[in-house]
Amino acid sequence: MSTILLTGATDGIGLETASHLADLGHRLIVHGRSQAKLDRATERLAAETPSSVVGAELADLSHLDQVEALAVAVADQPIDVIINNAGVYRTDHPITGDGLDIRFVVNTIAPYLLTRRLLPSLPAEGRIVNLSSAAQAPVDLDALLGRHRVPDMDAYAQSKLAITMWTKHLADELGPDGPAVIAVNPGSFLATKMVKEGFGMAGSDVGIGVDVLTRAALDDSFAQATGRYFDNDARRFAVPHPDAIDAAKNAAVVEAIESVISRVAAG
Repeated sequence: MSTILLTGATDGIGLETASHLADLGHRLIVHGRSQAKLDRATERLAAETPSSVVGAELADLSHLDQVEALAVAVADQPIDVIINNAGVYRTDHPITGDGLDIRFVVNTIAPYLLTRRLLPSLPAEGRIVNLSSAAQAPVDLDALLGRHRVPDMDAYAQSKLAITMWTKHLADELGPDGPAVIAVNPGSFLATKMVKEGFGMAGSDVGIGVDVLTRAALDDSFAQATGRYFDNDARRFAVPHPDAIDAAKNAAVVEAIESVISRVAAG
């Protein structure tokens, strides 16, 4: 039985993955940014599996101070797996109060910060599962740093390559004896709120994504997959975007992320 922190667990693939993990007998720390939705999610999970939820944490991941607070709130719990699922594509408010594109903040920077803060809580055999995407584009570091804006789809695709890049960077840093850090494309155009609102289509069965996230978190076939990218459209580990296997480019993305975190923390 594992304790799993799952961000963005109040609807879509996050909620369905949480429900499936609860059914399997695992303990869950679920995260959401709406108290009402978080309450509904935990009520559902408790009704399905009364002992499954060991924590429910409210945080808006577009605010890095709330990411820090989330990390503090769960740091004293023995976490085995982090699934960085929360993400955003289209929104009426794409620029945060810190002048950053919300896609980079929620999809890239927040999971990096949360993961970094919680590394001491993870055992060597633990796992960090990062939600990537088939939509990936070369990262404009100035856009990541908030120096200029890019269109919605560009920001989303760049943020997803960026999380894939820091996945490889952190895996290389931790080495084979640390927790496994894995990037996963859960499947293109699944029936999630993001797909419905962003692309105006119903999407495919969310269960496709639930299955691969569960396997990435728990299955032996992913135990030695640190630094790798799993493309669920192809149903296999795949070569990621070329930038994600370039150590210098990965380091540059991480340096930019760290710069943003330091700048925001300094006010």
